[in-house]
Amino acid sequence: AATADIFIGAAAVVDFRPTTVSDRKIKRSGIEAMDLSLVPNPDIIASVADSKARPKLVVGFAAETHDVQDYARKKLASKSLDFIFANDVSDQAIGFNSEHNAGVLIGRDSDIVLPMSSKRVLAKSIIGELSKVLG
Repeated sequence: AATADIFIGAAAVVDFRPTTVSDRKIKRSGIEAMDLSLVPNPDIIASVADSKARPKLVVGFAAETHDVQDYARKKLASKSLDFIFANDVSDQAIGFNSEHNAGVLIGRDSDIVLPMSSKRVLAKSIIGELSKVLG
């Protein structure tokens, strides 16, 4: 089977899910509090990076609120990624609920700072940098 050159894991897949799921609506009446037990979801991007049909480049995203580059570097290593785009989602001017973003494209051997721009321009910049690696 043919493989892709690049896998970009841009979707923010939820990290955890409820241990059990009710087959009907849980009514609020008579309930003061409820404990919720969670289990981890499968790690999609780590699975892609570890697969036998691994793309040439596996790229992840790290939307963080603090220690952005530190957490991103740990994620890059622990998931066997080639690159990770890290951004600070606590900054109201960029990221979620904004037409703009900024961050750092972190590779195993280099960091590329991508200044604030429209998300479309930023996406083109990321693809441009990844294309350079592929040649």
